[in-house]
Amino acid sequence: MKKDIHPEYREVVFQDISTDFSFLTRSTVQTDETITWQDGNDYPLVKIEVSSRSHPFFTGKQRVVHSGGQVDRFRKRFGMTRGSSSQ
Repeated sequence: MKKDIHPEYREVVFQDISTDFSFLTRSTVQTDETITWQDGNDYPLVKIEVSSRSHPFFTGKQRVVHSGGQVDRFRKRFGMTRGSSSQ
């Protein structure tokens, strides 16, 4: 393995800013912020917007979009009926 070409691989804390959930893992990501972790040591901090605690797929709070009514509203609004064609 060549020396001095690989980024530093170290322990980093990722914090979900929407749920205040944090986890400690290893990464090469660069950051200027630090945080004191539960073990009393300081680690680099990376703030993220979505994690497994806030993502709808993992939380079970998915929104289901029903688009059937939207097509009918569009046709009603612009005077189109089924089977008619504009020329």
